[in-house]
Amino acid sequence: MTDKKKVLFLCTGNSCRSQMAEGWARSLHSQLIDTYSAGTSPHGVNLLAIKVMAEAGIDISRHESKHLDTLSHLKLDLVITVCDNAASNCPVPPKGTRVVHVPFDDPPQLAKGAKSEEEALQHYRRVRDEIRDFMAEMPSLLNED
Repeated sequence: MTDKKKVLFLCTGNSCRSQMAEGWARSLHSQLIDTYSAGTSPHGVNLLAIKVMAEAGIDISRHESKHLDTLSHLKLDLVITVCDNAASNCPVPPKGTRVVHVPFDDPPQLAKGAKSEEEALQHYRRVRDEIRDFMAEMPSLLNED
């Protein structure tokens, strides 16, 4: 059996998209990868992200929003930036660490004008499902050079 790959999902706030990605990766690929998430400017896990992930059967309520620096001790195999800001502010990774940019829309930004929580949740659900679809194919990134 080969060692698991270490994969980091990086976003700005480590509150929504990277947390959902971490949750999906743990649920779908825990046998292949050790999964982490972090932010360039973390500010707590988003409650609506927790809610829509729970609807999908994945509990991220115990996840913590953390700064990228707290993971500097890890030798990562792959960093996946899930927002444009994180991609442009991602520090140069150590040699041997691949960085792939896979942007997803920002649910909190999309939901700003929502007239109800249910309307806001529609944005979170769409992005949650897009991240799930990406995660289904994500292991193929592990074998690319």
